[in-house]
Amino acid sequence: MEPVNVDDLVWSETEAGDAQFRRKQLAPAAGGERLGTSLYELPPGAEGWPLHYHTANEEAFYVLHGEGRLRTGDAGDGPYTLDPGDYVACPADERGAHQLVNTGEDPLRVLAVSTMTHPDVAVYPDSDTVGTFVGRPPGGDGVSSPTFFREADAVDYWTVNSDGAGDPPDEGDG
Repeated sequence: MEPVNVDDLVWSETEAGDAQFRRKQLAPAAGGERLGTSLYELPPGAEGWPLHYHTANEEAFYVLHGEGRLRTGDAGDGPYTLDPGDYVACPADERGAHQLVNTGEDPLRVLAVSTMTHPDVAVYPDSDTVGTFVGRPPGGDGVSSPTFFREADAVDYWTVNSDGAGDPPDEGDG
C-alpha cells in the first residue's frame, strides 16, 4: 500500500458515438481490490456512457471541475445540474440509473468511486439492453468477456434448459 499521485498516471481514452471521455484508474494503481476509484474527464458536449444502472455495484460521483447534467432513469427525480463540489450516490438498482453529460464550456472532471463486485448485471433502459460482467467487475482488472443482450431476445428458462428429449417439465414439477 503506497500513495499514488494522479499526475503520475496515464489517461486512457474512450470514444464511441456521443460517449467521449478520458480516465485515470487510481484504485488499481494504488493496490485497491474491492473499491474502484477513477478520475474521468469529459470534453464539452460529451456524454460519459449510456444511461444505465448496476444490480450489484454502487457508484458515486464527486464533481471536481466544470458543469454537467446528471440524467436519471424513470425511478429518479432528475435530471440534475452538477457543479464543482456536488456529490451523487447511485444505488445498485433502478434508482441508481445515471448518465453524465458535460453541459459546460470547460472539461467536466469527476471522481468516480464504485464497489467492485462481480458478477454484475448492468441495465441500459434507453436500448432495452442488459450487460453481464463475469470474472471481473465492470471497469476492473481480470479476465472477463462482458456480454450484452437485447431484452427482446430473451428466451424462456425451460427453452434454455431443455435437453431436447420431449417437452420441458412444467415449472410446478418438483
